[in-house]
Order: sequence, then C-alpha cells, then structure tokens
Amino acid sequence: MKKILILCAFVLVAASVMVWRLSAGPSRFGTFTSAPKAELAAVIAQPKAFVGKTVRIEGRISQQCRTMGCFFFFQSGKDGKDTLRVDLQEIAMKAPIREGHAARVEGQIVPWNDGYQFYASAIEFE
Repeated sequence: MKKILILCAFVLVAASVMVWRLSAGPSRFGTFTSAPKAELAAVIAQPKAFVGKTVRIEGRISQQCRTMGCFFFFQSGKDGKDTLRVDLQEIAMKAPIREGHAARVEGQIVPWNDGYQFYASAIEFE
C-alpha cells in the first residue's frame, strides 16, 4: 500500500510539472543572427542612428499588450521616462505576458506614428 501511495504521488508531481511546462509557452521566438549589441539608452536617445541597422538590445519589460502580448515597452533612465516600443507582430503575434522580466531582442528601429519603434525579428524572454 505504501508503494502505491508513493507511486501515485510521483505520477501526480510528474504530471503537474509537465502541465506547467506546456502551459508556460515558448520563451524564444524568431531566429537570432548574432547582430551587434546596442545599448538601450543609446537606441532610445538617438533612434535615427539605428534606422536600417539590425542590432540586439536587452532590457526589462515595463508594459506589455494585455490582449495578445504582441508588443511591449522597454524603459531606460533612472526615472523610467524614456521608453521604447518593441513590436513582436511578425514573430510572436501571441507572445506570453512577461511584464517585469528581462528580454533580449534583435531587430531594427523603424518609423512609427510620430516617432520610432523597435521592430523585432527575434526575442528571448527570461
């Protein structure tokens, strides 16, 4: 009887871990091309200097689209007022919500509305 209870507990734990991993979703979308790293603050401060160049940036996600996760914002600066919109529509239209987590993104700066946004070609969530 004791062996059966231990076996049942083991199966329950294994099934729980499997369900959790399947529901967590992927943490990497797109294909990284080893683009050079650019500092997030520099990309936000001088977006025109990065237009047409594929770069890799890293940051912490401050806000993310609640509907599908198809875009988010990186913040820079001590007060967090400097932000960069990161568009994921081409690679992850339904990305997992990862607000508060770090992310590594590769792509290009493109014009958007009255400013610029980062158009992602690859992303990895931490």
